[in-house]
Amino acid sequence: MKTGKKQARASLPKTALPRIYKIDAEIASGKNPNSDDLARLCETSISTISRDIEFLRDQLSAPIEYDALNRGYYYTKKTFRLPAGFTSADDLLALGMARSIFSLYRETPLYEAASQLLECITTPIASDGNRSWLDNRIVVPKIASARINPDIWKIVVSGLKENRVIVFDYRGTWDEEYQKRRVRPYQLLFDNGVWYLYGFSEERNATRIFSLSRIKNAALGKDGFSLPKNYSYADFSGDSYFGVFIGQEKKSYTIDCYEEAVVFVSERQWAADQKIAKIKDGIKIEFSSTQYDKVLKWVLSSGCYVVPKKPKKLVDDWKWHIREMGKLAAK
Repeated sequence: MKTGKKQARASLPKTALPRIYKIDAEIASGKNPNSDDLARLCETSISTISRDIEFLRDQLSAPIEYDALNRGYYYTKKTFRLPAGFTSADDLLALGMARSIFSLYRETPLYEAASQLLECITTPIASDGNRSWLDNRIVVPKIASARINPDIWKIVVSGLKENRVIVFDYRGTWDEEYQKRRVRPYQLLFDNGVWYLYGFSEERNATRIFSLSRIKNAALGKDGFSLPKNYSYADFSGDSYFGVFIGQEKKSYTIDCYEEAVVFVSERQWAADQKIAKIKDGIKIEFSSTQYDKVLKWVLSSGCYVVPKKPKKLVDDWKWHIREMGKLAAK
């Protein structure tokens, strides 16, 4: 038999977080707000407020009572605030720090929604006066990033969620013109300010990596697909950590490092199998990787403080770049 009464919430939708915190703050203020007051404040219905109050009381153990004399809600424990029943102070602090880290994704269409959600979750930090130090003392410097068309982002995310082929025009690093591609999207990858799509290119009959900033005219295809057993980018990265790049051959590397590169290299994990040993005036690092182009760029970016020893191809390419830079410098 239908009673017409809506079932109480067993879980809290993420979209309700801002409203829940507003209700918590209003009740804790001692204003004795009633359902009408809270509905106006949160711009929602009285029935929604009633379910929120039930959720606060039943699921989050909020000590809410109704004061008939003042015609409003109050906390029987004056010191209660939502974090005590919802999450720990350490959790909120970690999320507050995550707000700063998330600024790396500012050029991503998901930034606005995600940053608002984090803002809502970490609202209690501001209520006790501790928020200012968090915003002013934990800072993530901006990096050069590639802008992404929001429509392209939506198509790619939909393809990932629904396991549907994506059709788009793409211009690679060495291409003069855009080319039509059909790709089964596997994963989104983020590296140094740029988002990439990792998936199976039907034209190449192989997995490929595509920069989202170089995609245009994207559309969801009609065809679906099933994920293969080993579809993850991590399965093919060769257990080295130089960013987004997959090579066809795993190589063994030996690189000598001197002066300022010694600390920089030794304090980081570049590959799962890396070994570091002392040499005269420096250190030697040995590792294996499929990410040849990335390793070459890293060696070149380190200037005169890094000297490759193996493989021979790396040594030869390193010397070629040095000669070409010398020619340019001579001009």
